[in-house]
Order: sequence, then structure tokens, then C-alpha cells
Amino acid sequence: MSVVGIDFGNLQTIIAVARNRGIDVICNEVSNRFTPSLVSFGPKQRYLGETAKTQEISNFKNTVSSLKRIIGRTFADKEVQEIEKQYLTAPLVDVNGQLAVKVNYQGQETTFTIIQLFAMYLTKMKEIATNETKLPVSDCVIAIPSWFTDVQRRAVLDASEIAGLNVLRLINDSTATALGYGITKTDLPEDKPRNICFVDIGHSTYTVTIVAFIKGQLTVKSRAFDRHFGGRDFDRMLVDHFAAEFKTKYGIDVKSNGKALIRLMAGCEKLKKILSANSQAPLNIESIMEDRDVSSMMKRSEFEELAKDLISRVEAPIKQALEDAGMTIEEIDAVEMVGGSIRIPSLKERIQAYFGKDLSSTLNQDEAVARGAALQCAILSPSFKVRDFTVQDITSYPIKITWQPTPEEEETELVVFNKNNSTPSTKILTFYRSQPFDLEAHYAEPEKIPSGINPWIARFSIKNVEPINGEPACIKVKARINIHGVLSVESAYIVEEVLKEEPVEAPKADAAEGEEAAAPETRKVKKLVKKGDLPVVSATSSLDRSVLAELKEKEMEMIASDKLVVDTEMAKNALEEYIYDTRSKVDSVYKDFINPADKEKFVADLNDAENWLYEEGEETTKSVYVAKLADLHVVGKPIIERYREVEARANAARELRESINQLMSQATSSEEKYAHIPVEEKNSIVEKCAKAQTWIENKLERQSMLKKYETPAVTSAEIIKQRDDIVYFAVPILNKPKPKPVVVETPETPAAEEKPASREETKEDDTKDMDID
Repeated sequence: MSVVGIDFGNLQTIIAVARNRGIDVICNEVSNRFTPSLVSFGPKQRYLGETAKTQEISNFKNTVSSLKRIIGRTFADKEVQEIEKQYLTAPLVDVNGQLAVKVNYQGQETTFTIIQLFAMYLTKMKEIATNETKLPVSDCVIAIPSWFTDVQRRAVLDASEIAGLNVLRLINDSTATALGYGITKTDLPEDKPRNICFVDIGHSTYTVTIVAFIKGQLTVKSRAFDRHFGGRDFDRMLVDHFAAEFKTKYGIDVKSNGKALIRLMAGCEKLKKILSANSQAPLNIESIMEDRDVSSMMKRSEFEELAKDLISRVEAPIKQALEDAGMTIEEIDAVEMVGGSIRIPSLKERIQAYFGKDLSSTLNQDEAVARGAALQCAILSPSFKVRDFTVQDITSYPIKITWQPTPEEEETELVVFNKNNSTPSTKILTFYRSQPFDLEAHYAEPEKIPSGINPWIARFSIKNVEPINGEPACIKVKARINIHGVLSVESAYIVEEVLKEEPVEAPKADAAEGEEAAAPETRKVKKLVKKGDLPVVSATSSLDRSVLAELKEKEMEMIASDKLVVDTEMAKNALEEYIYDTRSKVDSVYKDFINPADKEKFVADLNDAENWLYEEGEETTKSVYVAKLADLHVVGKPIIERYREVEARANAARELRESINQLMSQATSSEEKYAHIPVEEKNSIVEKCAKAQTWIENKLERQSMLKKYETPAVTSAEIIKQRDDIVYFAVPILNKPKPKPVVVETPETPAAEEKPASREETKEDDTKDMDID
């Protein structure tokens, strides 16, 4: 079973596996170490990852990107409508409150929720990992943004279940980075922590995390983020700049054309990367729209001037993280930079100036998160043994529990998990109730979570509550934020107050002789005793089990459909390749191996098959293509076999003759090493070799009299079998070991045995009697 870590990025996804006593980032089907985070739909099948990228421009209305940004969101979400929509090319729709897309799939309009799209992409990641490791993939750890809320985390878990993945942990991406950094360090202190600030600027998110390391443990002290700051914001800034320039310079409105906008976005992304290492960079796009080519040039100084407002935003999260951790810049031992967007020089310069110290890049900027996720998976997996390393994470948002009060109560809510509360974490709440009651969980600071996401988290109904002895029962409710960062009520139970007698220790005193010891004193104390569990009914944003089962079945159907399409295309290609390859050789290499009487009809059959392939055979089933190829093989396969037999037969005959000569030479040799072999056995080898020699010569003579297109008199397989027969017969005889010499006893031998054994012989005999481990 493979142990997999998945860094699901907004632009691309990276997969790492634990193997060979280390962590490897694996390649996809085109040997890339990252896979585009895209899902696309066509008239026959889905396209996931690389295949979706190849048709992103031509099929943009049926291609979905930014899955990480829209998972767990609703159609009415303000951020979706105002920010994310500008990065999406497929039309968004509302399906029972869930965000979905409407695409043309298999010739008809189909609606898929974002959870389904996320599951489709995870299915592709599972396939890549399985193909690379040659092992089944189930257990995994998925890295997600630390700012994900409960509803987004549950959506990722639902999508993973639909894809057939068992998520051992949803790990915050910055925590995964910290784990990959710390677990390899052998010089971590045992008492005073080493404080590291991780600055991660990715494609769409900017996160600052301060982590304290001691030997065998990391503790996240604080985390701050800018959810709308990353590489794509710089790309969009360049798109706006050049769109305005091209409108003036060429009189074209790039933003009015979907394909042109995608081409410009790709060109701006490339220009940004070039500017990271050069003082200026060109932008050239052929036929961007209306058959117009466009070009421009930008200097790094111009880029930095355009981006000054964006760059000024890097300091705020750093300040917030330091404030939440209660630290100063001087207490930070090192600043580690990760994420693809930190390659922008002006960003690094601004961050370095703020800290007043050199920045470190000891981690792989693109792969650090995936490696950390794979390490976490290895730690949690029973099939791997990893160095003990504890990961103590924190919550990003405070969570409160609300309830309907009783007449005796005034409070109606309580912040149970504060911001930066350690996770996983469990809190026990006490209620006095005479009847069933509900608890509701909300985010305590709705303004801090992504705008547009409902601050409501879940409802938990505590059932079967009854008064005890006419008084409200004492109910204990166990609330927990689990390893995924998801809130749940694990259990609820009744606690009864019971009076119990406990012995009281009396002061020790020496009893007088003859006096009886005093009876031990006792006292009654009140004890809380658990009386029984109560059923808890949870209402969360997770999909119902029946819905999950239905979506999982649909995903399996689409996987099977995609496989059939691929297999059908391969069968079609195999037929097409056979037609072209065979027909091109009929008048050349196969010329002498085809019966002249059959040649004309065979060529006609190949031509007919080609015409059929591009007419009524353009769209048909796999079985029809396979049957068509089988019909052509009836004539074509013997031709190819006869052609291949010429060389194979000559090689096999040469090897047989060499073996015959070698074995006969050894069987008639007068060398000492063969002297012990009986003459009749040697003669049997000579006789068998002679028969084989006669056989091959007769066969080859008959073959020489045949036309090349006639059925061969002997095949290479028959010759190889003949060689194997004589080798297997002769080798055991020729390798027969010499018999051991016979020891003849002399009259002196008994007398010699009566002599005492030498010290060496005694030592040897003693050793034989010992038990040696």
C-alpha cells in the first residue's frame, strides 16, 4: 500500500510518496513533477490534469480551474461572484444551494457540483500515484489552506471519499511545510525552542506561520494570511495593463474574447517568470484574436511600479503573526521562504527589509508542502516506521456553542475553542436539562472567515434526556476539533451525583498494650458517576451517506466510460497503424513473403478498411475495431511471421550448430575433467548431437527449396527446442562430479587409532559437541 501526500494547489498539484527510506515527488504520465489543477469535458469523455491543459484554450467553456478556491462555496457567495468568477471560464450555476458548473459532456448539458469536480481530479491523482508506484493507493494526507473553514474541510473529505481515498489527515499546508523542515533536523534544541517563520506565497494565497521547534516536536504558535494575494494577482495586473495597451495600440478588446483572454493570461504568466531573472521581458502572442498578432515589452522597474500596491500588502500578515505569537522580530531565528511566487525579487526584498535579516530557502519552494504531507501520512500509517515527531497545530478561527437557555440560566453561548487553540482538542461542556436539547456551533468572529461563507457550522441534538429524581439531569457533552480541523460532538452522557463513603486517615498513634485498635473513620463525599450514553444527532454541511454513495457510483461509471473511450481510441489507432504500416511494406520488405495470388486482394482489403475507417467506421465500438483488425490479420499475420522468421531462423540455426559443436567437442575430449564419465554416456551425447546435426541440415535444405511466401519447412521455435533438448540432455552428463576416492585401510590403521588425539583434533571434536548460535 502506497503512502501518499497530495499538495492540491490552485494552479497545479504535486504528489509525493514515502518509499526507499525517503520521500519522492512522482511524475505524471508526461513526466512532469506537477499536474495542472484542471477538469475538462468533451463529447466523449472527461479530461483531467495534463489532457485538460492541452485543450484549455479550445474548450475553455467546458474547462474548470481554481477548484481549491471554490470548494465548499455557494453560488451566492460574495467572493465567488466578485473575485473567483473572473478566473473561471465555465458557467456557474446553483444546485440546491451548492456551487456547480454547467458543461457540455457527452453531447448534452450536464451539471456537476464542485465536490464532484474535486473528486474527479482526486481520482486522477490516485491514478497517477498508482501507475508510478505500481501499488494500490488508498491512504493519503491532503494539504489544504490553513484558512479553510469547517464547510470547506468537510467538502474536501466528501470529495476524497467519492474518489475512493482514505484521508488520514487534512493538514494545513504551512504545517506540512514545517513538518518537512523540522523532522530532518538533528540539531533541534531540547529546552529553548527554535522559532522559525515560514512565509508561503503561492498562486492565490499568502500565509505567514510561526513555528517553535524542539527535539521531536513542532508547535504552531501563530498563523496569519492574506487569502487574496498570490501569483495570480500579479498575472491579472499584467493582463489589465496589456489589455488596455492592446486596445489603444491594436484596436482590439482582449477581454471581450474568452480564448484571447486565456492566451494573454498565459503570456503574462510567462513574462512574469522571465522578469524574475531578467531586467526586461518581451510579450509576443500570435493570432490572439481577429487574426492579429500582438507584441510588447516590459522592464522590471515598470513591473514593480505597477505592482507596488500589491507588494505593500506583504507586511500586514507578518505583523499579525508576530503579534498573535507574542514575539518580536529579534526572537525569530530564521525566515524560510516557500511558494512559487517568492521568486518575484521585489517581494523578497520587501520581506527581507522588514525582518532585517537574510532569508532562507533551504526547502524546495514548490515541493515542500507535498513532501511534508507525505511525511505526515507515513507517520500516521501503520505500514511505515518514522522518527517520532509530534505535530501541534492550531485553529484559525474561534468557535462558539449556542443553546436555548432554561429559566435558571442566563448565558446562551460560550466560546469553546479560541483562536489559536491547539488541535486536535477536546472540551467537555456541562448542562443541566430535563428534556432533549440542541446545541449549535458558529464561528465567533464571522468577519474573520471568508466573506460569503455561512458562520453556522453544525447543529447537535442531544436525545433521550430525562429528569433524575425530579431534578434536571447533569449532561456532559464532549466537543472536539479532530485531526482534520473539523468540529464534532463525539459523545454526550448523563452524570449522576452519588454519595460515597471514603475512609479517613487517622493520625498514627502507638496503641497501649492490651488495647484494641480503633475502628477506621469514614466520611461521605459527593462523586460524579457516569450513568449512560445519550444519542447525538448531528446536522453538518457534510453530504448525506446516501448522496455520497450515489455520487461514488456515478464517479465509478464515469471512470469506466472514460476507460472504454480510451480503449476504443487505442483499438482504432491500432487498426489505423496496421493499415498504413502493412500497406507501405507490401511492395518492399514484405514483397517476397506474400503469395502473388493473394497480394492484390490483400491490398484491396487494406484500402477498403482505410475507407471504412474514415467513413462509417469513424465512430463505432471497440469490438468492431478489434474484429476488423482480426480479419486483416488472417492474411497479414502469416506474411509478417514469414518475414520475421528469415532472420530468427538463421540466428536459431547458428546457435544450434554452435551448441552441437561445443557438446561434441566436450564429449570426445581427452581432458582429465571428463575422464571419469563413462564412455557409453559420452557416446550418447555424440549420437544425439549427430541426429540434431542431420535434422537441421535436412530442414534447412528443404527450406532452401521453398518460396519465401510458402509455409516454412522449419521455424525458429522448432530449432530452439531442438537446441534446448540436446543441451538439457548433455550438460548434466558433462557436469557429473568425479567420484570420491576410496580409502583402503592398512594393518597399521587400527593401531594408529588407539593413539591419543592431538590437541588440535581434541579441540575440533569439542567444538562439534558445542551448541553454537
